[in-house]
This record gives sequence, structure tokens and C-alpha cells, in this order.
Amino acid sequence: MALFALDRLSVEIATPDGVIRPVEDVSWSVDEGETTALVGESGSGKSVSALAAMGLLPSPPARVTSGTIRFEDVDILSLQPEELRRIRGAKIAMVFQEPMTSLNPVRSIGHQLTEHMRLHLGLDKAGARERAIELLQRVGIAEPEQRLTQYPHHFSGGMRQRVMIAIALACGPQLIIADEPTTALDVTIQGQILELLKSLTESAGVGLVLITHNLGIVARYAHRVNVMYGGRIVEQGEASELYRSPRHPYTVALLNSVPRMDRAKGDLLSPIPGSPPDPGLRVDGCRFRPRCGFAVDACEKRVPTLEFDRDGHGAACFNTAAVRSATPVA
Repeated sequence: MALFALDRLSVEIATPDGVIRPVEDVSWSVDEGETTALVGESGSGKSVSALAAMGLLPSPPARVTSGTIRFEDVDILSLQPEELRRIRGAKIAMVFQEPMTSLNPVRSIGHQLTEHMRLHLGLDKAGARERAIELLQRVGIAEPEQRLTQYPHHFSGGMRQRVMIAIALACGPQLIIADEPTTALDVTIQGQILELLKSLTESAGVGLVLITHNLGIVARYAHRVNVMYGGRIVEQGEASELYRSPRHPYTVALLNSVPRMDRAKGDLLSPIPGSPPDPGLRVDGCRFRPRCGFAVDACEKRVPTLEFDRDGHGAACFNTAAVRSATPVA
């Protein structure tokens, strides 16, 4: 059984202009010691599905309309708020996209690190402080004793993200959801943050859900990949197989739009034409059809579902054979 799994999850949000459905019929899972990636353009539903998984969607206006979310043997959606709080932060932790807005600017780093350790682990003030120092050292922050008394504005972007990871690790979670953990960080710091997360999955058996639009990061760190578009998963499989033989036109377009060292000098990137769909508009058929070069008549009338091969590689496309026979993305 998977450590954590979403099964056919759908979310809707009430707005003044009507109801939007940013996530529809989404299923993904992560095992112990595994890194599962959610990939797609902004607005594809990656973060909303993760927030739903954490029970952090504001309700109202958002609500889960169908599906299940399971952590080990526990149905997350059936829990009362107090029961969910005992799991969230202690067994499931999240590293949010922007650490400057995730950290409280008027509370010291020490206070923010020790608060939920005292709540979830029952540590006293001295014990929580000792563990906070150990965590800051673990994430590579020098002079941790002095840093505990400082505030978020005293830290660089990379250091704030390290603090967020330390907070996520504080109670020894079994699952970490990292939402764009390297956004706005320079390449060197990106590498350090990702290597730290990778070491956790390998040494502590922590499951990691990595939400990103950076396909280079996914290729290096993820075991499995879920490609999202228009609130749905359009391709799913092992990372190595998905990169070697993508089967959905959107995945191919994403890979072709990434700068590569092996491209000939002067080769232009291949941007994806058009724009992502408006989640407030109902679209008949495949949502990628207006931007797709492989569309057939069926794409206009029906929504394709994920079809899997024996190796567990699935794609939601009516014209997979044509996609696979096209020039491969190696």
C-alpha cells in the first residue's frame, strides 16, 4: 500500500463569476523513500491538489467534491479538524512556495521552529531549543544558536527556505510535500536544497512530493512523474520511461520547450502555442486540443482517460500511437 494516495480527487471553488474546477478526477501516490513529482504549467492544478491533500483549502469557498485522500490507513477527508491537526505537521509536512510569506515576520525563527515541536512532541522549552539548533545545523545554517533569535528579514531567500525545511522536519514526518521549493533561488542554492531533500528520502525513508515546473529538477530527483494540464493528469509513469518515451502531446511539448546542451548552435526553442485553459470555462473534449498538433476528431467530443501499459506508464490521449511514432525526445 502507498504511504499517501489521492484517488479520483475533484475540487471546486465558488467565485463571484461562478464555480471553477481547478482539479478534476486526479489520482497520484507516493511510497516511503520515494520522490513523486507533479509537473505542469501554472494553473494546472498542482498546488491545489497538494493543499487539498493537506486539508489547507479555505472552505468556503473551496471544497472537495469527490474522491479520497489516504495517508497509510487513514482517510484524511473523514477526519475532524482536531484529528487532522494531529497528523498535519507531525506526520505530514509541507514546504511552501514562498518562504518570506510563509514565515511570520514578527516572530523569531526560534519561536517558529519550536512552537509545533512543543505541541506535537511534548518537548519542554529547553528540549525544543536543542532540537531546533540541531535542525538548523542539519539544513546547513551556520551559527544556529544566534540565528534562533533572529527574524525572517535577517535571512536570505535560500536561508529562509532552509528554515522552512527545518520546520517541516521538526517532528520527523513520514511525508513532505514541497511546493516549488526552489522558486526564485539561484542555481547553487537550488542544488543544495534539492540534495538535502533527496538525502532525507534516502536516509530516513521519507516520502517526498515535489511540485515544480522545472523538468531538469524532475529528471534528476524524481522516481515517478505526474504531468498535469487543465486540472487533470495527462501522463503518469516512471521518470526514466516518461523522459525516454513521452506519450502525451503536452509532455512532448514541455520537453521540447526546455533549453538543452545537446541542441545545435542556433536552434530555437519550441514554445507551446496558445495559453493554458481558463478553469472557469467548461471545455468539451480534451483540454489540450486547441494547442495540440496530434488532435483527432475524438478529442473534440470526449475527455480522454489515462490508459496504462503493463509497466504502469499511462497517458490520456486518443492518438498515443502517433505521438510515440513522432520524433522522440531523448
